[in-house]
Amino acid sequence: MKVSLDVLRTFLAVHRAGSITAAADLLGLAQPTVTAQMKALETALARPLFDRRPRGVAPTAAADALARRIADPLDELEAVVLGHGAPASEPETVHLGGPAEFLSDQVLPALADLTDAGVRLRASFGMPDALVADLLAGRLDLAVCSTRPRRAGLVVTPCYDEEFVLVAAGRWARRVAGPDDLADVPLVAYAEEAPILRRYWRTVFGVRLTRVPELVVADLRGVTAAVLAGAGASVLPAYLCAPHGALRALVEPAVPPLNTLYLVHRPAALGRRGVAAVHARILARLGQAQADR
Repeated sequence: MKVSLDVLRTFLAVHRAGSITAAADLLGLAQPTVTAQMKALETALARPLFDRRPRGVAPTAAADALARRIADPLDELEAVVLGHGAPASEPETVHLGGPAEFLSDQVLPALADLTDAGVRLRASFGMPDALVADLLAGRLDLAVCSTRPRRAGLVVTPCYDEEFVLVAAGRWARRVAGPDDLADVPLVAYAEEAPILRRYWRTVFGVRLTRVPELVVADLRGVTAAVLAGAGASVLPAYLCAPHGALRALVEPAVPPLNTLYLVHRPAALGRRGVAAVHARILARLGQAQADR
C-alpha cells in the first residue's frame, strides 16, 4: 500500500499535537477522517503508532522514529508552499502569544510599525503549557515562553534574560536599610504561591521564604502599581521597574536572579513572510534592549 504525503502530513500533525481532535482542527479535516488516515497508516506499516489515552494520544517508539525521518522534509516542503502561496502585497495574519506583561511592555512596541508593512498581528496571553499547546495545534505562529519547552516539533531560541529586582516605594523603601529590615515589610505577589519571591529569597538570601504575601495581583503590572502606591515590596522584572523612579532596589546582589525567555515556533512557520518578519524583529529588538541595559 502506498502512503500519500497527505497521510504523512496528518500523522505529523497528530504526533506534534498529541491529539486527533487538535490535529483535525489544525488541518481543517473532520476528526473521523484523521482517525481513518491513522488507522490506514498503521495498517500499511504493520505496527501501532499511537496509544489512545483519555485525553489525546501518546506516540509509540515507532511513531517517534517515523516523525524524526519525515519531519524535516515535510517542513521544508510546507515552507516552500507557504512562502510562495500569497502575493507579497496581500496582508498576512501572524498569531503571537506570550506572558501578558512582557508581550505588552517589550514585544508589541517593537512590532508596531509592521502593521503598516503588510502584517496583521493577533496577540494573546498565556502560560507556557497553554502557549506550547496552541503552537503545536496551529493556533499560534510564534510564542514567547518563560520556560524552555521540551516538546518535540518546535524550534526554540533564547531571546531575553529577565533580571529580577526586589523593590519598594515610599515609606517602605525608606525603612529598609538591608535584608534584616524586610521582616516587617508587606509582600506583594502575582500568585498565592509567590514563585518569583520564593525563588529570589532562595537565590539571593539562601533561605526558604515561608511568609504568605499580604497582597496578590494576577498581573505583574498590577503588582508594580500596588508597590508604587505603597502596598509593600515585591520582586519585579527590571524592565517594569525602569520607568518608575519612585521604585528603589532594596538589595543589590552581586549576581541578580535571571530568567531566560524563549521565542518558539514550528519549523515550517518561518517560510511565511509575515512570521519571518515578526520573528526577526523580536530577536533584533530584544537583543538590542539587553545590550542597552
